[in-house]
Amino acid sequence: MNGVDEGLASEAGYFVVGFDRDAEPQATIRVVGADGEASHVAQIAPGNFDIQRINGLANNQVNPSGAALLARIRAEAGRKAQGFASRADLDGFKSGFIPPLEKYRVSGRFGGQRVLNGEPRTPHYGADLAAPTGATVRAPASGLVAFAETGLHFEGGLTMIDHGQGLISVYLHQSRVDVRRGEMVTQGQVIGAVGKEGRATGPHLCWRMKWHGRNLDPTLMVGVKTPA
Repeated sequence: MNGVDEGLASEAGYFVVGFDRDAEPQATIRVVGADGEASHVAQIAPGNFDIQRINGLANNQVNPSGAALLARIRAEAGRKAQGFASRADLDGFKSGFIPPLEKYRVSGRFGGQRVLNGEPRTPHYGADLAAPTGATVRAPASGLVAFAETGLHFEGGLTMIDHGQGLISVYLHQSRVDVRRGEMVTQGQVIGAVGKEGRATGPHLCWRMKWHGRNLDPTLMVGVKTPA
C-alpha cells in the first residue's frame, strides 16, 4: 500500500480496507485489539485497464476558461472536498452492495485512460452505467448522505454517501437528486435519477468510490459481505 492509513473499527468491530488503481502488489494489514494484534499480507492483483476516447464534448468541459467559470469550479471543488472528508461512525458496508441501477449497460470501465476531444487526461476513476434519462438510482448500501447538489459544472447532479470507515460512494450526472446532505439512507432507497448533466455525451450514471482518498472500483463491492 502506498503510505500508511490508521483508523478505528466500528463499535461492532467491522472495518474496510481499499486499494487504488495503482497500488503496490503487496500490502500488510495490521489489526490491533484489546486481546492482541494480528497482521495479514495481502497480494494485490494488477488491473486490466483500457483506453477510452470521448469526442464531441463542449470545450468548456475539457478546457474551461474565464474568471467566473473558474471561480465557480473552485467553489464546487471546495464543497466536494468537504463531502469526501466525511467520516461517519458507521458500518453500512457490512451487508454488501447492490448495483445502483436495476438495468444498465457498462459503457466505461473503471481505471481506463481517458482521451477527451483528442487530449490525453487522467484515468477515469468510475464505472459508467448507461441507462435512459430518468432511470431510478438507488443506494447500493446504507449510509449518510455527505453531499447532494444539482447543477455542478462537471458532474451535474451529484450525490455522495458515507458508508463508514472512510468509504464513500459517489453518483454523477444525475438529472434529479432526491436526498439531502445529512440524511440517512438505507440499501435500495431511491436517491435520484439518471441524466446526462455536466461532462457527459449521453445519459448514464458514473458510479465512483473512495476510501481515505483512494479511488476504488465500486463494481468490486457488489455482492461482497463481511464474514459471519
